[in-house]
Amino acid sequence: MTEYQNLPNDPAMLLSFVNTQLRDNYASFSELVAAFYADADAITEKLKMIDYEYDETQNQFV
Repeated sequence: MTEYQNLPNDPAMLLSFVNTQLRDNYASFSELVAAFYADADAITEKLKMIDYEYDETQNQFV
């Protein structure tokens, strides 16, 4: 089982998880994706469903 399978499926929960990880543990979204063996496009698309996009300057989905 990969780490990716452990990411929250619900968009709101995923948003909270990803932003917390970005704030506390990773300097960029690409670092987080690599650490979790995740699909960056899938995460980005799921968060776009709830009108959030990655802001590189803030290192958060806003």
